[in-house]
Amino acid sequence: MKLFIFLGSINAFLSVALGAFGAHYLKQKLTPDKLDVFHTGVQYHMIHAIGLIAIALISDKLANSSLVNASGWAIFIGIVLFSGSLYALSLTGLKVFGPITPLGGVSFLVGWILLAIAALK
Repeated sequence: MKLFIFLGSINAFLSVALGAFGAHYLKQKLTPDKLDVFHTGVQYHMIHAIGLIAIALISDKLANSSLVNASGWAIFIGIVLFSGSLYALSLTGLKVFGPITPLGGVSFLVGWILLAIAALK
């Protein structure tokens, strides 16, 4: 589970860096609507980066490590798809990234429900 601490830490770092980039550089470059989309990506990015770290820290407390492991990967995939698509959508304006966002949201949901199931087993 050290991998999820690593992935969570790197993603928390990226979330802070991208948040600063959005606040200081993109503020003058993007419309308010696109900036809101970018900030939503940053917010979910950070929340789920912390979630990855939490998954790693509690994994030894839960008996079903395969479910916990799957949970971590689902959360990580959710970060890439959800936040990544929002970053791409806001920066490029290409609508092709829009349909990817819900896939990331579903991945987040799957990750959290897998963790809940692991806790009950």
